[in-house]
Amino acid sequence: MLQPTRTKFRKQHKGRIHGPAKGGTALNFGSYGLKALEPERINAREIEAARRAITREMKRAGRVWIRIFPDVPVSKKPAEVRMGSGKGAPEFWVAKIKPGRILFEIDGVDFATAKEAMRLGAAKLSIATKFVARGT
Repeated sequence: MLQPTRTKFRKQHKGRIHGPAKGGTALNFGSYGLKALEPERINAREIEAARRAITREMKRAGRVWIRIFPDVPVSKKPAEVRMGSGKGAPEFWVAKIKPGRILFEIDGVDFATAKEAMRLGAAKLSIATKFVARGT
């Protein structure tokens, strides 16, 4: 799974995800992509599951680019713990996704295979997405 090797700070505030994506909204590497339609946090497990589904459908032909990286730590406190006594330990990593962001790109496969691969990958993600192709 993806996670940073080291960070400047162990824990982060939750924050809000508002507004459209400023960058990463166009296809830069592949011919086909998967674009986010809503703001949400996607965790590292979802990204890895989607990557596996896409790669498997493509039968390891072509190439896959992951355009997002989970660099935000999410902390949790154990179950049935009383209030207070600080913030919990970092539990997992997430990527904050804004609408319009390209999540995955693929190349080297035909349109039908690309569309099916992206459909299977999108099923593993917790957000609404759209299939995009170069030149459309």
